[in-house]
Amino acid sequence: MTAKPRISVVTATFNRAATLAQCLRSVQSQTYPHVEHIIQDAGSTDWSLEVIKAMMTENTKLISHTDDGIYDGINKGIARATGDIVGLLHSDDFYASDTVLEKVAELMEDPAVDGVYGDLDYVDAEDTSKIIRKWRSGDYSANRLRQGWMPPHPTVYLRRSVFDSWGLYDTSYSVGADYDAMLRYLSKGKVTLAYLPEVMVKMRRGGKSNGSIANILRKSSEDYRSIRRNGVGGFGTLARKNLSKVSQFF
Repeated sequence: MTAKPRISVVTATFNRAATLAQCLRSVQSQTYPHVEHIIQDAGSTDWSLEVIKAMMTENTKLISHTDDGIYDGINKGIARATGDIVGLLHSDDFYASDTVLEKVAELMEDPAVDGVYGDLDYVDAEDTSKIIRKWRSGDYSANRLRQGWMPPHPTVYLRRSVFDSWGLYDTSYSVGADYDAMLRYLSKGKVTLAYLPEVMVKMRRGGKSNGSIANILRKSSEDYRSIRRNGVGGFGTLARKNLSKVSQFF
């Protein structure tokens, strides 16, 4: 019998004591048994470390050390991961069901599949039962990439070989390294993704990339840089990417 793949869930966090318990419970509640939770703490000064240590299991791997920002923390976490499959779960987020990682593993039993992605709900930061925005991905195609499409980054799970071949997150981006990485993997790496047509992750509204007008403008600037750098379009691609978010509120 072929051994089941190990999935590494990477959480890069800093001062998120209020939401970390739900994040950790979400990972620990997964029905898929072969999971490690890599927590890369950036030297939190609140109660984060106490929360993590109180909830740790033998599959929780914690390091607390200063880093150079969220993407540097994610890169350090991925470097520590030992799984065959690697994905992210931010400290403000949680899985939509207990079977998410089981379904990821099932789809990736196909050796032709390099990664899996699905759908995402943005929820109210205080009342997580209240859905603010629904991101329904649909099937991937190269043409859709040029139309500004991308998979919801927190739902993406990739084989370790993708990172080994095409690199980690470019830390020269302050808020847009996730989009740059997805474009690099899809347009240059030609990775094959399988779509799981269900909500995989619940994300609290108010992330770094959309927390202020300045960050929204910075995100658009970095997105345009990524679009040009990876050869998938120009201003039209950026405009369609931003406009595509409108329908997610309805």
